[in-house]
Amino acid sequence: MKTIKDIDIKNKNILVRVDYNVPIKKGEITDDLRIRASLPTINYLLENGANKIILISHLGRPDGKENPEFSLKPVAESLAKLLGQKVGFYPLSNNLASDEKIILLENLRFHPGEEENSQDFIKNIIDATSADLFVQDGFAVVHRAHASTDAVKNFLPVYAGLLLEKEIESLAKAIKNPEKPLLLILGGSKVQDKEPLINAFLETADQIIVGGKIAADGYQSNSAKIYVAEDFDEDINGAKLDIGPLSTAKIAEHIANAKTIIWNGLLGYAEDPAYATSSIITAEILGDTPDKTTIICGGDTTGFVENLAKTHKNLAYSLISTGGGAALEFLTGNKLPGIEAIED
Repeated sequence: MKTIKDIDIKNKNILVRVDYNVPIKKGEITDDLRIRASLPTINYLLENGANKIILISHLGRPDGKENPEFSLKPVAESLAKLLGQKVGFYPLSNNLASDEKIILLENLRFHPGEEENSQDFIKNIIDATSADLFVQDGFAVVHRAHASTDAVKNFLPVYAGLLLEKEIESLAKAIKNPEKPLLLILGGSKVQDKEPLINAFLETADQIIVGGKIAADGYQSNSAKIYVAEDFDEDINGAKLDIGPLSTAKIAEHIANAKTIIWNGLLGYAEDPAYATSSIITAEILGDTPDKTTIICGGDTTGFVENLAKTHKNLAYSLISTGGGAALEFLTGNKLPGIEAIED
């Protein structure tokens, strides 16, 4: 697929789909991973002479209606601080005129046309911003057929941003040409979400580990490649809320023997620190293995690892994916509308 490195962007007005769907509490952003992840693309466009950069994103699920709770204004303020320059912030308007080099438009999902994949909706944005080309850098939304991922291709040439390129290259290598042995660690609570991933990797993975509520609820497999957690930490009512020391030790052993590790899904009820032990140990081991390819994906897992890294400064991973559902869809081999729209 063509990326922004393949084209001349000098003096162009560039419409960029980013993913700023970040957690906000009382007007404060609690995790800015996705904002920081967009900086390489924005800086590349600035350094290579873009005339204007217009950023578009969604936040939450406002159901096609304006709702101050889901405003992107705090994101614009955070982005300005990270970039060290002014970022204009404007509503989705047909009469957009600004002098700022970088602007962020209000939440796309304040308008029903975004999720309806409306051509009129995205064309109005293109006309209002005088955009010359479109950059898709919102990896977390490319599995959705929305106006800013799919319909946009009918009006502008679409190119991949640097974040999208990094995500796709890292995940594609893990599927098609991983350094062996390949280990897949799965947790979480919904077995129906993980079974497609298990089936997709059953042939290529050397080992698959299943933990989390899936294992606690009795998931079983006849495959010699699949290890299901066998001991658990329980609360006073007997609820299995974390995998136990034996299973955690088995995970550590498999990580030591692997060269490529993909982790998706927390291994216990990590919202409660008392039951985050196995997830913390796994994150620490993976973050201290510079000789291995380590990929973290899934919203809960990436958020957990990011928070842990705030107090464990030495942790480093090959990729902390910004895509939850998109990463899973890609890893299981499904076509993603936002990727299909990119020029090749």
